[in-house]
Amino acid sequence: MLRTGFRSIALALLACAAASAQTFPAAASAQTFPSKPVRLIAPFAAGGALDLIARAVGQKLADSLGKPVIVDNRAGASGAIGSELVARSAPDGYTLLLGATTTHGINPALNPKLQYDPVKDFTPISLVATIPHVLVVNPAVPAKTLPEFVRLAKAKPGMTFGSAGHGSPHHLAIEMLKNMAGIDLVHVPYKGSGPAMIDLMSGQIQLMSVELTAAAPYIKDGRMRPLAIATPKRVAGLDLPTVAESGYPGFEVTAWYAVFGPPGMPRAIVSRLQGDIAKGLQAADLRERFAGLGATPVGTTPEELGTHVRAELARWTKVIKAGNITVE
Repeated sequence: MLRTGFRSIALALLACAAASAQTFPAAASAQTFPSKPVRLIAPFAAGGALDLIARAVGQKLADSLGKPVIVDNRAGASGAIGSELVARSAPDGYTLLLGATTTHGINPALNPKLQYDPVKDFTPISLVATIPHVLVVNPAVPAKTLPEFVRLAKAKPGMTFGSAGHGSPHHLAIEMLKNMAGIDLVHVPYKGSGPAMIDLMSGQIQLMSVELTAAAPYIKDGRMRPLAIATPKRVAGLDLPTVAESGYPGFEVTAWYAVFGPPGMPRAIVSRLQGDIAKGLQAADLRERFAGLGATPVGTTPEELGTHVRAELARWTKVIKAGNITVE
């Protein structure tokens, strides 16, 4: 009986040791984080808005963490390659992702074969910035407001709109407008928003939904005419009604950017990163850099970002189904 008692005690101690071995590394890593450079994956090519926002946020994180934050551009498959890399990484806080509308809203809704789940395969940390879309037309189009354009489109079915590519936010924004307004427009996809805007200004296409940052210089010099801003509220300093005000409540298209980690990150590391990002977003120099991009700094809790991703996924899934849009 005595031997049995000792055996039971020994088994219990072994079980405790095993449990401690499983939990201690995570606790220890959280306490020592960071002990080496952090890698921030930018899933699009260098030079674009996402890349520039990643570098601005990365610099502020490096200042707070006391370790280098290396921006690593892993472009391809509309952001899927870089996103999947992070989803499969160790959840230790040393590999992060600057995700966006495309990676966590549109791609998962459009492509059922995507190799990651935007909710289950990531730890949300913080939304960092947004850039609104604006609906613009060639100045020769005889419509100065969105209601006027809708009436024109109904009278002349088959007018054209351009986008940065099939399944891009630019494409889906107009698909949403088509569904809400009951108009027939022909999609002309381009390899990027730049070539599409060139053709819009030359009159080859009539309409686009594009980031305000990209359109602003051409609106200012008269080569594009803005019809409405795709934000819930009007943008300060811009005398332009929202799409909702123009008769289509619920219409919102905003490019957004957020920091994610792999699934299962320790709460202490997530809290540290979220706090440092929030601090960085308040810095005057970062806000100035964002203003130059037409971006608005945001900053959220991980829970708020998680809610935002689920809402975006649901919204774009609805748009894609309504437009019967499939992967090309």
